[in-house]
This record gives sequence, structure tokens and C-alpha cells, in this order.
Amino acid sequence: MSAPAVVTLGETMALVRTTEIGSLRHAHGMALGVGGAETNVAIGLARLGVAVSWLGRVGDDSLGARVAREIRAEGVDVRAVVDADAPTGLMVKERPSAASTAVHYYRAGSAGSRVSVSDLPARWIEEASLLHVTGITPLLSTMARDAVLAAVERARTAGVTVSFDINYRSALAPAAVAGPVLSEIAERADIVFGGEDEFTILYPDTSAAEAAALLRDAGCAMTVLKQGPAGAAVFVGDAVVEASGFLIDAIDTVGAGDAFVAGYLSALLEGLDIAAALHRANACGAMACLTPGDWEAAPTRRDLARFLDGDADPVRR
Repeated sequence: MSAPAVVTLGETMALVRTTEIGSLRHAHGMALGVGGAETNVAIGLARLGVAVSWLGRVGDDSLGARVAREIRAEGVDVRAVVDADAPTGLMVKERPSAASTAVHYYRAGSAGSRVSVSDLPARWIEEASLLHVTGITPLLSTMARDAVLAAVERARTAGVTVSFDINYRSALAPAAVAGPVLSEIAERADIVFGGEDEFTILYPDTSAAEAAALLRDAGCAMTVLKQGPAGAAVFVGDAVVEASGFLIDAIDTVGAGDAFVAGYLSALLEGLDIAAALHRANACGAMACLTPGDWEAAPTRRDLARFLDGDADPVRR
């Protein structure tokens, strides 16, 4: 197998979601799947034709086997380290109402939180074009944080582009604790993705534009502001490139940000300009909201072409 264009690492969990609208207190139907920010991006990239590899730990259990199988079935090169001493993490997703989604995590001491520097294969990062990481994995444990930082340093040393999605989760650490960890990674990245509130985690009391300037001074080439249905903006040098979002009837917004990242990175890897990359990213993010699941609606090239041919209208500003 040739070297993947993109490599990523992080925790992927088993996912149980209700199949009806209403509280878990009264739900009868449940569906079993898998989900994790890094593998959502990996699957999104694979569906768009990008060769991608994911590394993570899973438990020596049926859920761990399912995680590895599901991701591999989507065309991703899976480097699953089986941990006999920890279980596969679990998340449970409910839809209390038609307009809301709630996610509950059972991941303390999970196999995924125990990914370590020693799990990173020789040349795996160095032979790729891009490394993608998120702010979720480094907040799971000291061991996981060290693994992410080591991966980033190896990429920088080898001249491999580093992509970082802040993806802050307050359940993992308060902002005061998470901020220094996440900013350390962001300042070592070439591309940083986040929402307005997430950039405030990096640099309190700043706007996204001010955070982008600070990241630029640290060496970051590109800061991408995700604005959901309103679209997105990219700060590169002294310029700002903006693109509108799409009008859709969203069913499940979980995973939309990951689909956006996959769309954007795939376009950059093809050599498209920033405006075209944003257009694709916004479309991918919108399409991810059209069915339940974290990654199931991530588009293929054919799906994307059909969507852009008129299945949704861009939001006009």
C-alpha cells in the first residue's frame, strides 16, 4: 500500500443513538455505530478520494472490533492498537426534540485515552502530506496529550503540513486548563480550524480575527473560522476570504464540523484555491446534517456534485 496523503490519530468510540425523537428515559429503539472526530474526518476524506490512515487504541472487546471494522470498511487504513487492559469508550446520543441533540460520553479510562508516543509507527507521519489532529484527544489524558504533541513535532520536523481542529469539549477540561494545551498545538500548526468561541479558548478576550493574527505571528499559515449555516471565513496573511453556507433542513448537526474539515482539506490537497475549498467545505458540512449519524452522510464526489447542482441554496448575506 502506498503512503497515505493524510494521517490522523485519536479516540473513536462505539456510538449508541436513539432512533426516535424523545428522551433516553423513554426511548425504545437504539442503533449501534461508531464515532470520533478524527475518524469522522478520515471517512470524509476517504469518500472524497483522499488516501487516509487513522491510528487509535480500542479495547479487546466486541465494540473495539466494530470500531476497527466500520472505519476500515469506509476505505480508511486502520492502525488499531488493541488494549487488553481498557475498554472501548462509548457515547450515547439522544434527540430530546426535533431541533436538539444531546450526547453523553462514557470514556473515563478508555482504551482510546491511552494512546501513547510508542504507538506511533516509524515513518507513518513523515511519509504523509498532512497530519490532522484535534483538541479532543490531548485533553483525554497526559499520555494522549504527549502522543499528539509528538506527532505534531515529527510532522513539523519532516515538513509535513499540520492541520488542527480546536474542537473544544468543556466536559474534558475547563477553559482555563484546556486553553494552554490547545494553544500550544495551534501555534505549531499550519492550518487551524475553530468556531468564534473556540478561538476565545486559545486567547481569552479576543475575536477570531485577533486570534488569527496571533496565530499568524506564531507561524500558522491559515486560520479557518467555522460559522455553521452562516458559512466560513479564512484568515491568511492580511487577507480574509469568506463564503456563504447553505440553506438546508438539518436533521442531525453532530459531525458537521468534521465533514467541513474533510471537505476543506481535500480541496487544498487537490490544489484548489481558498474560495473553492470553502465552498466545498460548506457543502460537505451541510450534507452531513441531512441524516442521523456522525459521518454517515459525509458525501462522495458524486453526492457532492449532485448537491452543488441545485439540492440546496447558498445563504445570501
